[in-house]
Amino acid sequence: MPPQIPLFYTRLTGEEQLVDTWVIFILPIMMNLLYIINNRIQKKYFNDNDFIKRIFYSLNLFITFVLSFIFIKVIFLVT
Repeated sequence: MPPQIPLFYTRLTGEEQLVDTWVIFILPIMMNLLYIINNRIQKKYFNDNDFIKRIFYSLNLFITFVLSFIFIKVIFLVT
């Protein structure tokens, strides 16, 4: 892995896109935090509602898939 990777693609090309390599690990950390928060909200407030349970399950699945895909795509891009 290079010492800096392009992560902020919404910024102008060049130095403004580059961040240190450790910043890429924010994606899996965010994924886990969002998953835990969604599970706790679902269990605390919507434990008896099956429809809301399915919505939270789908949301967690979507978050996990999208953030994992972004993480893997950036890793393959820089290596």
